Amino acid sequence: MKKFLFLALLLIISKNVFAASMNMIGERGNPNNINKTIEIKMYDNYYEPNLIKVKKGETVKFIVQNLGEMVHEYNIATKEMHIKHQPEMQKLVEHGILLVDKIDMVKMKEMSKKDHSLSHSHSNSIMVEPKKTGVIIWKFTKDIVLEMACNIPGHYESGMVGKIVPK
Repeated sequence: MKKFLFLALLLIISKNVFAASMNMIGERGNPNNINKTIEIKMYDNYYEPNLIKVKKGETVKFIVQNLGEMVHEYNIATKEMHIKHQPEMQKLVEHGILLVDKIDMVKMKEMSKKDHSLSHSHSNSIMVEPKKTGVIIWKFTKDIVLEMACNIPGHYESGMVGKIVPK
């Protein structure tokens, strides 16, 4: 019983820490309150555009197209948050969920029942398979320099990162 209570408390604390870091960069945007739409093109080692300017309080709809041959992630965060997220992405590869050109959604759903970090369900991030499109709606609540980055192992390190800066 003590072990269960400890694990429950640990889960609550870690969830609150993650929520606090998310609030530091913004929040999930309201689809009925979009100020502008930005199209993002992902290639196999870069984003186009690789610099975006946003205003504090602005809600942006990102239409993210993967024009590369590999799965890519579009993640809005600080550099420190990207670095902390990278081991989670490595786990997706190690468990056979994230393949070079495909995401095994069935395996992801099943395995995330045992390890929630495998669900990759963050409002500031989306993984997109080749030749597909995804959407993120994000409200920028702070004047802060952020990065858009792909945290799939090796992609960030090879330069798949861009800047999101205050206007």
